[in-house]
Amino acid sequence: MADLPVIPVIVAIDGPSGTGKSSTSKAVAARMELGYLDTGAQYRAMTWWMLANGIDVNDPAAVAAASGKPVIVSGTDPKAPTITVDGQDVSAPIRGQEVTSAVSAVSAVPEVRARITELQRAIAAAAPAGIVVEGRDIGTTALPDADVKIFLTASAEARAARRSAELKGREAADVAATKAALIRRDAADSGRKTSPLAKAGDATEVDTTDLSLPQVIECVVTLVEERKRRGR
Repeated sequence: MADLPVIPVIVAIDGPSGTGKSSTSKAVAARMELGYLDTGAQYRAMTWWMLANGIDVNDPAAVAAASGKPVIVSGTDPKAPTITVDGQDVSAPIRGQEVTSAVSAVSAVPEVRARITELQRAIAAAAPAGIVVEGRDIGTTALPDADVKIFLTASAEARAARRSAELKGREAADVAATKAALIRRDAADSGRKTSPLAKAGDATEVDTTDLSLPQVIECVVTLVEERKRRGR
């Protein structure tokens, strides 16, 4: 009996910070032998380039004019994802506080979103077996025809505790301050005019507040496997 052909599957995982998107997406992609794309890293890379090149990130016109200049390349191996700008590895600096504070402003610029969305669609289209793409507008704007759409949620308290735990060892982590920062980021992402954070109408919502990471991973894998079976 001939082997069944590989049917690529595109999985869109959206949701606010601290819901477990990155950990879940990477684990699902590795387990199912799919590619992985952290779209947030792309926006952070764009923001890092703006800051490094003296662009006023609070001037939308200046950001828009410069948005086509940086060459951003994303590696899609879930076990070792990479991100470079003009050939430079920026995986560490894009996680710094300066970039974190500026990324919402840069991400809100329509020209930036158009440029990054174009990159995302090209990467997804080129993934031979399929890809897990995580972000905030993947199921609604970037990849509206994704085969599986999942929207992760969690309480603000749970998200703040998780994010603070991630930051320990790199930066001072105060749960109350982290919670306040997350809420501000939610408001900025949900309120922007271009591609706001939103749940797609056909997305499956998964509340991760009381779930362990393995439970969330299993839930997502089950949803993807069901979709692949229907596809055959």
